[in-house]
Amino acid sequence: MRLREVLSVLSKSSPYAVKTDRDSEPTNNLDAIKSYLYVKTDIEADFHNILKSLSYREKRIIFLCGSSGDGKSEILTRYQKQFQHKAHFHLDATHSFGPKETAIERLDKVFLDYESSDLGLVVGINTGMLGNYSEDGANQRVKNAVKAFLQKQPIVDEFLFLDFEQYPKFKLESHCYSSKFTEQLLKRITAQDDNIIRQHFDKERALAEADGVLCQNYELLSIPSVQRIVVESLFKARLMKDQFLTARALLDFVYHLFSGDNYLSENLFTCSESEIVAKIADFDPALLRTKLIDQFVLSHKLNIEDPEFEEFKHALKAKGFDFRKLRSPESNIRLFYLLQYEDIGNNYHHRFKADFNDSLLDKYATIWRLHSTPEQAEAKQELKQFYREVLLTAISKYNNRNAPQLGKDELLLTTRGGFHIAAQVDVKQDNTAIKLEASAESEHVGYFHACLKVDDQPLQKMAVNINLLGLLYRICEGYQPNKHDKNAVVLLDELVEELHDIASKAKTLYILRGSSRYRLYNAEGNGSELEVSGG
Repeated sequence: MRLREVLSVLSKSSPYAVKTDRDSEPTNNLDAIKSYLYVKTDIEADFHNILKSLSYREKRIIFLCGSSGDGKSEILTRYQKQFQHKAHFHLDATHSFGPKETAIERLDKVFLDYESSDLGLVVGINTGMLGNYSEDGANQRVKNAVKAFLQKQPIVDEFLFLDFEQYPKFKLESHCYSSKFTEQLLKRITAQDDNIIRQHFDKERALAEADGVLCQNYELLSIPSVQRIVVESLFKARLMKDQFLTARALLDFVYHLFSGDNYLSENLFTCSESEIVAKIADFDPALLRTKLIDQFVLSHKLNIEDPEFEEFKHALKAKGFDFRKLRSPESNIRLFYLLQYEDIGNNYHHRFKADFNDSLLDKYATIWRLHSTPEQAEAKQELKQFYREVLLTAISKYNNRNAPQLGKDELLLTTRGGFHIAAQVDVKQDNTAIKLEASAESEHVGYFHACLKVDDQPLQKMAVNINLLGLLYRICEGYQPNKHDKNAVVLLDELVEELHDIASKAKTLYILRGSSRYRLYNAEGNGSELEVSGG
């Protein structure tokens, strides 16, 4: 069996992509490989513990819910036989068992059987199907529990929902980010010892007509720093492109890294067959416009000799990497990016390392962490700096872009006939709200909640994702948002509108035109008597 066939178990088109209710013991080599690749997740561990705790006196309905491809079938079939004495397993709630029966009617029957049985019930179900049952199902008790779960309300003890969405693929910890599932999978595929896949790799490499590109891709992905870059690329796709990642999609993505038409550095950014790569393509390092990268591209296209680059290529070849297909400068830039943490020969590729540095990702990870630990002394100071120098500065510059003469604590309300009308607003970070958000222990890495207040009046929490954070930094540097920023600008506009509602009720307004400035003071707050000063 060739290495490409061995790795094909990762592909979404493989018959092994979806687990079926078959004998759990391996029956052939591919079964053994699939079994070796299996990575136990946190949700599976929790599910297993719940099954072990089921008792005869305490029947429960356990819903294992999520999206198609997240691994529900793998988990359910893994434990069905072991715990069939404790619970009935309904593996796929999206299907019925007959042509004249709908999936919801089958669920009605399953719940009815549960009520007359001594056993518990385990149901594998997509979140969308849960919503359908809450509307069209016949069992009112189950419907009430499902509605409570979907609306994030308390649920009676008889019903338990294990949701894949509550077990994110990525985590932010301290100053770093991680993806436990992806990291364990890559390490298992490329492990040096006791690895059935590496055995096939060694056999493939020894063949006279070995698949050279596939073997080099396997060697590249065996490098820990390359695995780190793959995880980082996935994290960017999740944060910046809102790419939904299921277990099946991740496995297929890894398969494309190995088996695409080119070397791994190309497959990571240019493989059009993968939905995930289509999102990662926006972070292609060959798209960067820096002085060093532009010089390299131009020199390469003009065929200008570069002895140091030639020396670097010889060092690569000496390590077993012969990238003869990488003829374009863009392809070489991608290779430099992939190997940026490795020492190779004269380290020619390290000269581009600073250009590859993504400071926004590090900033986002840091600020997200600060919001999760606001009580720490260091966090208090750093949070204060972020709110004062980034968030509030960006809000002020964005709102007052047509009246730059206004101060940071002044808010432009409207402009009429060349006159600017503004109000003084004391906007501050809301430490109480930040602490409450942190105590909720949110695991959602896609955003953090920025909390502001005007005097003692809290504002609506602002969900800040990495794209909005990047926009805030650019506004502070003088950037003017345009139509390409519409998704992030909507969040800014909502906050500004709320500030306008508060500021319009202020007792003091300012009217400005050119160098003239007038102060309108309404002592009673009802507009019946105004004091005007200035000029």
